[in-house]
Amino acid sequence: MPTIRQIQLGKNGITEQFICNLKHHFDSTKNVKISVLRSCCRDREELKEINEKIVKELGNHYTSRIIGYTIVVKKWRRDMREDLKENSAEEKQF
Repeated sequence: MPTIRQIQLGKNGITEQFICNLKHHFDSTKNVKISVLRSCCRDREELKEINEKIVKELGNHYTSRIIGYTIVVKKWRRDMREDLKENSAEEKQF
């Protein structure tokens, strides 16, 4: 069983199928490398937005790091992202 899986993000961008496929990879491994192709984005700021969108779709148990045009996403056993916890607590108050 490989410790790091690889997946590519192309011109279609982040779709439901991409997120579903990404979650499927996390069933058997804890780390996934997402190679962002030039047809998806050419700007570092856009890459940061894509990174935030992917981690937000996955949930609190995931963290990420951008290295070049590769996003490395890691799955944790417990909630690691405090900012998402705070946002969900604010939504519950309203």
